Amino acid sequence: MAMNSKNLKPLPQDGQQSKSEQTRAMILAAAARYFRYQGYNAATMRKIAKFANMEAGSIYYHFPSKEDILDEVLELGLRRLYNESRQVLAIAKAQNKGFRQTLSQMVNTHLTFLLSESDFTSANIRNFPTLSEELRRKHRPLRRAYSDLWNGFLTEAQQNGCVRADIAIKPVRQFVLGALNWTVEWYDAERYPVAALSERVTKLLLDGMAIKGHPPVLASKLDHKQFSNPEADSNKAAQTRRQVLSAAAGIIRDRGYKAATMRAISSEAGIEAGSIYYHFRSKDDILDEVLDKGLRVLLREVARTVSNREQEEDLRIVADAIKAHMECLFQVSEFTSANIRIYGQLPSDVRARHWPIRHEYALLWDRILENAQKSSCLRPDIRIVPLRQVMLGALNWTVEWFDPAKAGQEGNISLSELVEILQKLLLAGLSK
Repeated sequence: MAMNSKNLKPLPQDGQQSKSEQTRAMILAAAARYFRYQGYNAATMRKIAKFANMEAGSIYYHFPSKEDILDEVLELGLRRLYNESRQVLAIAKAQNKGFRQTLSQMVNTHLTFLLSESDFTSANIRNFPTLSEELRRKHRPLRRAYSDLWNGFLTEAQQNGCVRADIAIKPVRQFVLGALNWTVEWYDAERYPVAALSERVTKLLLDGMAIKGHPPVLASKLDHKQFSNPEADSNKAAQTRRQVLSAAAGIIRDRGYKAATMRAISSEAGIEAGSIYYHFRSKDDILDEVLDKGLRVLLREVARTVSNREQEEDLRIVADAIKAHMECLFQVSEFTSANIRIYGQLPSDVRARHWPIRHEYALLWDRILENAQKSSCLRPDIRIVPLRQVMLGALNWTVEWFDPAKAGQEGNISLSELVEILQKLLLAGLSK
């Protein structure tokens, strides 16, 4: 769905609405779409009003601030998903439905709201990680309640022997929701039915990509190797340039693409605003280099990992590639995680400039998976492209919830443990 104001879908209401209520609903629908595609930090009351096809001053009659609009969009985006999912679980329990059937319905409910029901759920999913702690605080209880629904469902399934017992429920739930949430970045629900995607995703989550009976070969533990950085020991100008790029990466990772203004970047980098032009001609040059670096690190490291290994006839090459991808996300630099996090909010012209390198990385994974399938390691009924998209989605979404700095704290795992969990779930599935 394009970023325009056509076909806005206000959430359904009970009974007749007054003109004021209709206008309010259209403002929320416009804001939800704007937040979804451009990001909350890029929005202003004037931009939202223009997108809703109304006078800028009129919007204040309905909402006192942008924050009030955000609060309602976030609440509506998750409240209906939560209520519908809770009903799915209640009906499943009353009708004594099995785990697989219930999981399928839960997956389909989540994907339907995320991809086709409206922009509200997608706006919630995409924007929440880049919001300030103050803005996030009031919405945490509902997000926790939704997580608890999944935790309870998966815990009961594990106790009944339906879910593998060697992985704690928390990372299983995060893995499942991560794979689902990333679909908003690539699946076109206007061209393809959500139900078809739900069916494929459910089967992959349950059974993994490996042929049953083919033991998954896990990659070795992370070695925390040092990745090369040719600018690290270079002259002062190059070091300042790196400092500017690092500051820009941190801003777009934490606050969104549109928040990375020249003033914000120079302030974050600790240099005079005018000095930044000595190193870069424009903001676009900075952001293009940040995005390019993030992708090229992924391509280089995963390609190096699988180089000259096409003839291997077990799953080690897939497991090692998963490990290399995760190392890039959490051990290399902020450039990769910045690129991954804000891809959905990039303007179309920016996406177009970086499409070739993204496509090259996708083709690398397609070759890895195709070779594994030809070697009779992966199930023959899996289509490679959807498999790659769901798999990378589960990996990429970890930047939204995993913090390697918390390793060792109660309830938290290390990056090595996370990689092993992801390898097991992706290769062998979550079902016992």
